[in-house]
Amino acid sequence: MRGQTRQTLRESDHKPDREQEHKPDHKPGRRPGTRRRALSAVAAMAIGVMTLGALTPPASAASAATSASAGRDAVRQSLNALVRDDGMPAALASVKGRDGRTRTYTAGVGDLSTSSKVPVGGQVRIGSNTKAFTAVVVLQLVGEGKIALGADVDTYLPGLVRGKGIDGRRITVRQLLQQTSGLPNYTNYLGDDVRYYTPRELLATALRHPADFAPGKKWAYSNTNYIVAGLIVQKVTGRPLAEEMDRRIIKRVGLRHTYFPAPGDARIREPHPHGYYRESADGPLRDITEIDPSWGWAAGQLISTDSDLNRFFGALLAGRLLPPAQLAQMRSTVPAEATFGPGARYGLGLVSRPLPCGGLSWGHGGSFPGYETRSGATDDGRAASVAVTMQLTDEASRHNLERAVDTALCR
Repeated sequence: MRGQTRQTLRESDHKPDREQEHKPDHKPGRRPGTRRRALSAVAAMAIGVMTLGALTPPASAASAATSASAGRDAVRQSLNALVRDDGMPAALASVKGRDGRTRTYTAGVGDLSTSSKVPVGGQVRIGSNTKAFTAVVVLQLVGEGKIALGADVDTYLPGLVRGKGIDGRRITVRQLLQQTSGLPNYTNYLGDDVRYYTPRELLATALRHPADFAPGKKWAYSNTNYIVAGLIVQKVTGRPLAEEMDRRIIKRVGLRHTYFPAPGDARIREPHPHGYYRESADGPLRDITEIDPSWGWAAGQLISTDSDLNRFFGALLAGRLLPPAQLAQMRSTVPAEATFGPGARYGLGLVSRPLPCGGLSWGHGGSFPGYETRSGATDDGRAASVAVTMQLTDEASRHNLERAVDTALCR
């Protein structure tokens, strides 16, 4: 999955990028997806975080117009560069300003087999952005007195989390959400079997391996933490995690194009760019748009759009999803520079990063076979998300994706 440019993505073959300015409630139309054979290999889920920012308002109306135009041109150029230089089949972006307007952008080709355009506001698999949704549900239950962050896992799942150096009586809910539990990462051990997985199968995969460290002693990113968190939600509420996310978050803040795929549903429901996978640096791109996403579950199964992600993170920071006490807990962070870069810190399913234009971004990011996203928001109301249609595996391409988001927000 290296970011090399395929012959069918020569610059002369690029479809022109499109920009659309609309009100926040803009809804793209629907169309059925085309079924594709899923790739018979599962790539370990990676995560990323975007950077966001706010600049001082221009001094005059004329300078404001000039600045806005230059900013939009810079966003278009960034997306074009992701396609041209990093070999992404397509790139999509949504940027929300303080005025409440959302501008969406596309570049590249939505389907390499037909050379179709990238759908504006298209759905993508958002990978580990799902963790922020899971954490919000847990924290809502904390606010309702049904879960305690300091309680151990055995309080809710007695005897379930056991292994070599692993004991659910020594791991707290907070440590799950903050990635300090020491639980091994199950996605490192899934192998090539693409099929439906139950959450307990995913957990069992992890528990066959020893703990990475004693609870609370280090920070290390592990998708297993969020599988356990999702199981706690289901045990406490008596309902599926997908239903709780839909009721507590998706419907509550009007995420019209976000959903948790049902068991066995490998499709993407609404207009979407196709997702691609490359097995080797010089290998062909293969269409893996349709793939069973159950191996991501509470750690990475959601499908959404850039604009919906902006709405979610904006609503979260504005206090529309959590009481002040729980939002403050979510924003209580520990160093996470090894994974997210200089100055990055991890809260409870939420990442903060310093911005090149000053201040902090709050968000997450996600990687899933076929797609990569960076998402987040600032306290002053700005939000941005960028997605590409190939999972990134090298640091240079990840940096370029993050820089594209910097460009979108620091303008």
